Amino acid sequence: MKNEFINRRKKLGSIFPSNSAVVISGASIQLRNADSSHAFRQDSSFWYLTGFNEPDSTLVLLINGAHEVQSAIFVPKKDKVKEIWDGYRAGPEGAKKDHGFDQAFNNTEIDDRLPELLTGSNTVFYPFGKNPRLDKNMVDWIKAAKSKDRHSPAIDISDAASKIGNQRLLKSAYEIELMKKACRISAEAHVEAMKFVKSGMTEQAMEAFYLYEFAKRGGRFSAYTPIVASGENACILHYVENCKTLNNGDLLLVDAGCEYDFYASDITRTFPVSGRFTDPQLAIYEIVLEAQIKSIESVSVNNNVMDAQIISEKVITQGLIDLGILTGSLDALHAEGAFKDFYMHKIGHWLGLDVHDAGDYMENNQFMQFKPGMVTTVEPGIYIPASAEVEDKWKGIGIRIEDDILVTAEGNENLTEFVPSDPREIEALMA
Repeated sequence: MKNEFINRRKKLGSIFPSNSAVVISGASIQLRNADSSHAFRQDSSFWYLTGFNEPDSTLVLLINGAHEVQSAIFVPKKDKVKEIWDGYRAGPEGAKKDHGFDQAFNNTEIDDRLPELLTGSNTVFYPFGKNPRLDKNMVDWIKAAKSKDRHSPAIDISDAASKIGNQRLLKSAYEIELMKKACRISAEAHVEAMKFVKSGMTEQAMEAFYLYEFAKRGGRFSAYTPIVASGENACILHYVENCKTLNNGDLLLVDAGCEYDFYASDITRTFPVSGRFTDPQLAIYEIVLEAQIKSIESVSVNNNVMDAQIISEKVITQGLIDLGILTGSLDALHAEGAFKDFYMHKIGHWLGLDVHDAGDYMENNQFMQFKPGMVTTVEPGIYIPASAEVEDKWKGIGIRIEDDILVTAEGNENLTEFVPSDPREIEALMA
């Protein structure tokens, strides 16, 4: 495990120029209210490069003139009293021993030590705008470094976010195994939820059921706030109130996934509270399912990240024409974006340590080609609110289907296919 993180640091350092430095700040404890804190969650990029899970820590990579990469970390100092209250602290010596850093210091020393480490660097890279405290401190540290030698060249500042994100975008075999575990936990929870749901329950009760199913399988935390949206609430893309009572005749859209060992999963399924789709619900559902199936087929090294988007738009546009919800030719309606009244979001996003993971979508001024090791969601949807100018039978239907897709050299692998999306399989499971 230690070598996994050491290798990531060396790989990242190798893409930066000689005589440069990279500074990445870890997360701090966040208060929920008064002096009550949220459970600590480390910054994803910091965790990716360190595997170190203590707050208020800072990583420094130093790339010398021979392009050798050295690492230094600032961590909370050993404190017997703090450890009684809050748990073990590695301290500098523990950080070096257990995580393989070349140098380690107490974080109380950072204002004195970090400028010394930066002296002689031509450029300091760090993720702009991610941490207001780091933004402010970085200017002070560079000024202090420059003041140590008035005749040294100026130290430039450059954004490191894209380089870090694009390394995170390509998952290692170790990461893929963790993501498969996260996806399996979440898929099993969705299956159990389909069997559990009944009219008269509340959205909140279903949310609690998902969190329980995640936790008992090892996914203690949700990767994001679950969306548990019944009836017309499903037409609100990021609905999180989760307070309505479920009724027979409603569809229930659940967008929920656990986090396992820092890696996210992200699944959406839409299923009938009664266990049976109505004819209008089924007609819309089958359009979304066709859009998803065809979009997933396009996720391969032969295509770019926008190909699946265009496929989903055209399938949904044609489906809405077939139902009489849109009128006109496919090409004309697609060109004018008529589908956006009912399908207004992108087909998916990168997935990894964050549910909306780091990594660019453009490369050399073109949409990025898929590469082996990338993981993307594929999640088309159709949302028809009561205010839509359509026949009444369509109103209040909101459907999204989402799976997590690993790009492979041969094509792709659906990491969440364990949970059914075929409407006949869903009805059979719920019977």
